[in-house]
Amino acid sequence: MDEITLTRIRALQPELSAIRRDIHAHPEMGMEEVRTSALVAEKLRAWGFDVAEGIGKYGVVASLKGNRPGQRAIGLRCDMDALAIEEATGLPHASTNKGVMHACGHDGHTAMLLGAARHLKEHPDFGGTVHFIFQPAEEGRGGARAMIADGLFDRFPVDAVYGLHNDPKMPFGTFASRPGPAMAAGDRWVVTFRGTGGHGGAAPHLATDVAVLQAQFVLAMQTIVARNIAAVDAAVISVGAIHGGSMASTNVMPSEMVIGGTARSYTEAVRDTMERRMRELATGLAASFGCSAEVTYDRRGTAVVNHAEQTEVALAAAADLAGADKVDGNPPLITGGEDFSLMLQARPGAFMFMGIGAGGATSEGLHTPTYDFNDDAIPNGVGYWVSVVRKELGGLAE
Repeated sequence: MDEITLTRIRALQPELSAIRRDIHAHPEMGMEEVRTSALVAEKLRAWGFDVAEGIGKYGVVASLKGNRPGQRAIGLRCDMDALAIEEATGLPHASTNKGVMHACGHDGHTAMLLGAARHLKEHPDFGGTVHFIFQPAEEGRGGARAMIADGLFDRFPVDAVYGLHNDPKMPFGTFASRPGPAMAAGDRWVVTFRGTGGHGGAAPHLATDVAVLQAQFVLAMQTIVARNIAAVDAAVISVGAIHGGSMASTNVMPSEMVIGGTARSYTEAVRDTMERRMRELATGLAASFGCSAEVTYDRRGTAVVNHAEQTEVALAAAADLAGADKVDGNPPLITGGEDFSLMLQARPGAFMFMGIGAGGATSEGLHTPTYDFNDDAIPNGVGYWVSVVRKELGGLAE
């Protein structure tokens, strides 16, 4: 990327950092982004955009047509929601909303896409249309699905759509993406075992013991990945919660135990196998213990599967910005999930990771109480978006 463009982008950092910290101080959970979406819309209008609000409840879209001939259209998407985590950074811009914080950097994502919108509005040297998509509720509350169901790509047609996420574990200024599966489908499951309960001291032999049953089930689930999934396929099943009985009555055998967790996979075939075997193990073991089982398997999203052509564009855009030596085109698979996967099912596109290093309070990584987005990385994100637009829709010669 030419030095003139980089200088213009870097000049936006103080303003974008202030916006980012304001959003960080006022985090909102998914489908509750009242203030955040209003702030985004306000900034875009102040910079001369026509803005559409309320798409999928709190989604915001602004569009920009370049000053060169061209009919292609692309979407650039960021997420705006926070997480239910109590912040422990002690920073001046720390969360003022108790129990909620921007622990995944969506405040930074929003600021970077706003910066790209502003820069391109002032320098629309491309042919075609860019739709800037600000999505609510990425963190498991269905924001992408809601926007698509509300006609996102009917109202704002695109030939390709791109997403970007920060990674504090990657070195500052680096980028990584890969064609094909890149991130896992994230499912949530809950199994409820029911038995008679009983007196754990006087008459355990007269009870059906759901406590021992759940222990056997948790162990048996480990055989799903080990023995039902091919060794060349990747899958994860983890237990995140076990509830039953009362610490106030530890001599009472509970009549109900509830186990919940997550499952991750990259193909629908593996996903189907995990759900089927989980149900079989739960019902089979329950029957052998004289108990019953109820299984809920919630498919929250699909695997992020990048399209080859758009991944090539994304990697080239990153290389033009950072240099080819800072771009990894074959990073390891990530078992984390992303609902951008649904947008990739609807339209061709690619999802990119950007290293922000361990600046500020980011050293413990995403989804931790001490995370904070590294503001020094904001120009890199803006520059990446501008570079994607140039690769897709043309622009100044590099």
